[in-house]
Amino acid sequence: MSTESAKPALSQGAIVAQFQQLRNEQRNLANSLNTLEMDLREHKNVIETLEAADPDRKCFRQIGGVLCERTVKEVLPQLVENKDFIAKTINMVTNDLSKKGSELNKFKEEHNIRICGEHLVAEGAKGDDAEDKAENRNVLAFN
Repeated sequence: MSTESAKPALSQGAIVAQFQQLRNEQRNLANSLNTLEMDLREHKNVIETLEAADPDRKCFRQIGGVLCERTVKEVLPQLVENKDFIAKTINMVTNDLSKKGSELNKFKEEHNIRICGEHLVAEGAKGDDAEDKAENRNVLAFN
């Protein structure tokens, strides 16, 4: 992109701030993905349980903080639809997370950012004593 090459050089503090912002965005996406995966598991469990139940049996569903009485045959299609929507959302968030990781790696390479202790994680950090854990801090370093 030609607009990026025309940007003035950023100060070290601005680079660090932008890098931290990218990392926070990546963490937020990972947290969202984790939450969605838990919701998907819960939906699958409820659907599995309701499929074995009598279609005319009463069940309760919380909608917007209000507990509503319904029957299994009314609730089951809605749950399946919600499960499918959550699965699609998980795919989108996974793609976004992958793009954010690529963006973060590109930013690290462009600005020659190293995270001290990162090589220990990449090599499979030998030993689990306190000294190894103390060395594995996320510290930014510039060359």
